[in-house]
Amino acid sequence: MRMKEDATTLSLIPFMEQPESRYNQKPEALVSDSGYGSEENYAFLDEKQKRAYVKYNWFHKEQKRKYRNNAFLADNLYYNEKDDYFVCPMGQHMHLAGKVSSQSENGYRSQLHIYQAQRCTGCPLRGSCHKSKGNRRIEVNHVLRSYKRKARELLTCEEGLRHRSRRPIEPEAVFGQIKANKHYKRFRHFGKDLITMDFAILAIAFNMGKIWNQRQKKKDNGEKPTNHQIFLRCWRFVGKISPAHSKKILPLLQHQMRAA
Repeated sequence: MRMKEDATTLSLIPFMEQPESRYNQKPEALVSDSGYGSEENYAFLDEKQKRAYVKYNWFHKEQKRKYRNNAFLADNLYYNEKDDYFVCPMGQHMHLAGKVSSQSENGYRSQLHIYQAQRCTGCPLRGSCHKSKGNRRIEVNHVLRSYKRKARELLTCEEGLRHRSRRPIEPEAVFGQIKANKHYKRFRHFGKDLITMDFAILAIAFNMGKIWNQRQKKKDNGEKPTNHQIFLRCWRFVGKISPAHSKKILPLLQHQMRAA
């Protein structure tokens, strides 16, 4: 069975590989939202020995008392790891009934274990437990459950709370500025090369605006950076983004510097 994933989930591994190939830097930790919390991504980060402050679907919902106290949820059922069975709220053992394999678009294979109750007929809790006609069945990904447990421990520790408090402020504010204030909600070109140049120019303009604001705030304290220094900072940024596009963007930068 092929597992369908969105573009956000599939983009994490390329994003993590870019700093090593482009800047020769190896990040020790990763902070992201729940869009990247897949088994494939957790396995990649675990293999690379990165601290994964990566949320997963339902992470925030798990923190609520209503969720934790719901004894009928599959996540809250007691699991006997030694004998490999779950225990339903009525005390009935749910034994392994089968396994299903799935494959992501990147070729990563994962496995679901299916557990089934033996006798749900006449159970007084059936109406609250499940709505299926037969006996209750649950699908469990044990590998993903293990990764989620590790991620939960990291996200709820002191360092994880600090990262979580910073993430909405630092990157989300930039996207908000670009999309809402700059009205840049879609690329103007087609093709990877043109899109790279398109966004590089946008990033340069955004960074120049930040540098200019810093100059204005610090105009009374110390030496102010010159236009030439601003140009060098932006030029280094272009070279790191895409050396092949440096010659194309250079005339635009020079024009902006003259206009400044």
